[in-house]
Amino acid sequence: MNKLLAMEVFVQVVDAGGFTRAADLMQLPKASVSTMVAALEKSLSVKLLHRTTRNVSVTSDGAAYYERCLQILSDVREAEESLSTNRASPRGRLRVDCSTAIAADIIIPALPDFFTRYPDIALELGCGDRPVDLVEEGVDCAIRGGILPDSNLVARRIGVLQFITCAAPAYLATRNPPLHPNDLAGHFCINYFSSKTGKIFEWDFVRGEETIVTGTPSNLAVNDSVAYMRAGLAGLGILQAPSYAVDRHIANGALVALMSDWVTSPLPINVVYPQNRHLSAKVRVFVEWVADLFADTPGLRLG
Repeated sequence: MNKLLAMEVFVQVVDAGGFTRAADLMQLPKASVSTMVAALEKSLSVKLLHRTTRNVSVTSDGAAYYERCLQILSDVREAEESLSTNRASPRGRLRVDCSTAIAADIIIPALPDFFTRYPDIALELGCGDRPVDLVEEGVDCAIRGGILPDSNLVARRIGVLQFITCAAPAYLATRNPPLHPNDLAGHFCINYFSSKTGKIFEWDFVRGEETIVTGTPSNLAVNDSVAYMRAGLAGLGILQAPSYAVDRHIANGALVALMSDWVTSPLPINVVYPQNRHLSAKVRVFVEWVADLFADTPGLRLG
């Protein structure tokens, strides 16, 4: 039995919550995955997993062994990378998830530089505003905006989103532009709702020591960042969108900035990844690359 491979399989089964999903992620037959875990249990004379017809759960001994496996596998990976002549050119599949807008506006235009630096990485870029479970879905890292919930993910702050309240000239031709957040009561606003909870996000405004958090009247709400921008450009109402996404539209007259004396609270952007992947060379170089990319992008950079 290849003990290291068996450890990797066991860790993947625990992370994925089952043999079928682990087999899919590792591109192995399900029978091979089950056989390797069984052989591992036999060699240790310990039951690592509880198996039922509906799910798989880790035993108390299995949980302790899982933590040790994570450390051992990380140490092996680090040792291999430290000696590899290909350390500067990591290889393999890298799965990244981010919002459609950030992918389209920021990541994809810069990818020629990334592939020039790392030609042996095969990038799978998941785009969408639906929160993903990195472990369950086999994602190596994700770019997420907002306050992160407590989790077992490692997070690195790489930027902030600054928002601008604006509208298309076609919309403003139908009514007077708002001068104060309270004036929004007499307007149509384009709302954004959570793909996970369905909750409509409130808008916030700050001017000096004054802060206003408010819901906005609307006959349209969407849950996709690209659709949100399209709705604003179509003149369907007032929107509050990241400055990196609207600055060019304001510059060419497609949108008009409103209430410029009021600003919004900046939203942090983090790149997150599971703890057991933080030593992966391909994850490490991507995190460093995207951090530098955001630092060079107006409207996203920290500080």
